[in-house]
Amino acid sequence: MKLRYITFVLAASTLASQPLMCQSEPDSRHLTSTAIVPSDRIVANMSASELETRADQLRAAKEYVDAYDLYRAALAKNPNSAVLYNKLGINELMSLHLRQAKSDFEHALHLNRQFASAYNNLGVLEYALKKYRGAIKDYEKAIHLEENATYYSNLGAAYFSKNNFPKATEAYSKAVEIDPDVFNNSTRAGITGQIASPEDRAHFSYVLAELYAQQGFADRSLECLRRALEEGYKHADDAHSDPAFAQLRNDPRFIALMSKRPSAISD
Repeated sequence: MKLRYITFVLAASTLASQPLMCQSEPDSRHLTSTAIVPSDRIVANMSASELETRADQLRAAKEYVDAYDLYRAALAKNPNSAVLYNKLGINELMSLHLRQAKSDFEHALHLNRQFASAYNNLGVLEYALKKYRGAIKDYEKAIHLEENATYYSNLGAAYFSKNNFPKATEAYSKAVEIDPDVFNNSTRAGITGQIASPEDRAHFSYVLAELYAQQGFADRSLECLRRALEEGYKHADDAHSDPAFAQLRNDPRFIALMSKRPSAISD
């Protein structure tokens, strides 16, 4: 199945990309990536919890095939674990086995209808397939169950892709309110969906600059505004009258940035 314009990567988002983050329970970001695949004999004697932990380590190391085997072994010992199906779905999504990932997330939700993380991850899958309406519904279900910056960020991405910029900005604003680091948290493992066109990336950076300015994060706002200029945002002059930048317009850094604009960087 071809996914045009979608790049799957582990690790951080940048200001030039919109993060779409899968989540598992518990978060595996603190686990070591130097995992060793146990022998069949050792696997047979490991508990479901031990197998899950080892699979998490392998997934963090991008050893998706081996991680799959251990998640399945864990499920053989704990077949009613929604958490394990959710993690297996993430592993399948990262290895581009999309149909199986969808089945795993749906199985997790069958076992636990209150599993916000699984709704979010199903939304990530829908987004990757450009099914933005379905992704929005899934993210909204996740948010209804848990106020989470990641879910709002992903919701904003789906609205942004539908060119519904007011709704996207509303969702992004809520994400920043909950976690100011949501767009540049380099420790979170997840899926990053690249915004397709340079024009849209520039617009996204400008929106972030507005949001951070309104939240009082001057340094981050200026960084995003610089990025928008480098990406060739066509309406950069709006910053001179945009109410979002009212508190920044007298900042010497803002004045210097807008008067000596960095050259646009082409792809």
